[in-house]
Amino acid sequence: MFIESVSFENYRNLVNADFFPSKGINVLYGDNAQGKTNLLEGMWLLTGGRSFRGAKDRELIQFGQSYAKVKACFRTAQRRHKIEILIQNGKRKAFLNGIPKDGLSQIIGIFCAVIFSPNHLTLVKNGPEERRSFIDGALCQIKPSYAVLFGRYRKILNQRNALLKAIYQNPSLADTLDVWNERLSHEGALIAQQRYAYLDRLAALSAQFYDGISDSREKLGLAYQTGYGAETGMSLEEIQHLLLKVLKTKQNEDIVLGYTSRGIHRDDMTVRIDGREARKFGSQGQQRSAVLAMKLAEASLLGQAKGESPVIFLDDVLSELDAARQDYLIHRLHDRQVFITCCSFDMEARNKVHIQNGKMTETEEA
Repeated sequence: MFIESVSFENYRNLVNADFFPSKGINVLYGDNAQGKTNLLEGMWLLTGGRSFRGAKDRELIQFGQSYAKVKACFRTAQRRHKIEILIQNGKRKAFLNGIPKDGLSQIIGIFCAVIFSPNHLTLVKNGPEERRSFIDGALCQIKPSYAVLFGRYRKILNQRNALLKAIYQNPSLADTLDVWNERLSHEGALIAQQRYAYLDRLAALSAQFYDGISDSREKLGLAYQTGYGAETGMSLEEIQHLLLKVLKTKQNEDIVLGYTSRGIHRDDMTVRIDGREARKFGSQGQQRSAVLAMKLAEASLLGQAKGESPVIFLDDVLSELDAARQDYLIHRLHDRQVFITCCSFDMEARNKVHIQNGKMTETEEA
């Protein structure tokens, strides 16, 4: 899978232009705050996901303009595709091969990519939400139907939470809660089972990549963690039973709180280095290496599922790695399309693009 061309219109600070990357390594270099990360962010939107920097859609539109547009042609093993993303009035619209789509979820899984940026250190440093989002985002690209399932769960969760608030004011409504407990536990079990299966494979691959990055000095371990007693290898029925049990047990407490305090929306992924929790005890370098290993594993699993390698975006990654780790990383990515941002470079690349004030200029040498 690779991008043939991409164009931007009124996107952040980028000058309206067409960009024709190479199939191999593309180095995007220049001073800070010139638009390198904006370029990666715009291409990432083609996956159907939101900004990897957490930006709101209106922030993606160039100052003084009413809309922004990203268009791209890319090839998969099966065919050539065109995707267009229009951002206007705080919303995004997608067009696939000229056909408008009802929602961004309908293009998820068409263009596949994996991104690593300094922001992703929050996978280790921050709370469970970041790690759940990582697993869910990876699963959505592998199985677009997972996005539909997850959306259904969120809708049921919101309805149950609204009912909990209503019951606090009108206790006679409590009899209707059983229906939502059943539905939430059923959808939640489907999600938990897929997360468990994915994390088992991710953990094994991440450990291998971490061995290479750390030169086998330390061991990386990942594990799925719940608040309702589920374990890897459990059947769908067993997980659903545990979820339903905890929803009923915590029901009165949830009514007082006004929200659902247990369930797959509260699950976590633990990250350990040599048995110690990386969030509390890992150094900055260890945390970065752990996330990088997880991202490499994510790319490998996505490639296995799709039958071809996803596009890789590396935002300001190499500057924090020593020469040996840089060589290891580039060696692992030599057979796919890669976009690397940096302030300066000393690596071989088929395409070198200087970015200054949002303008892209291809160069022969830096």
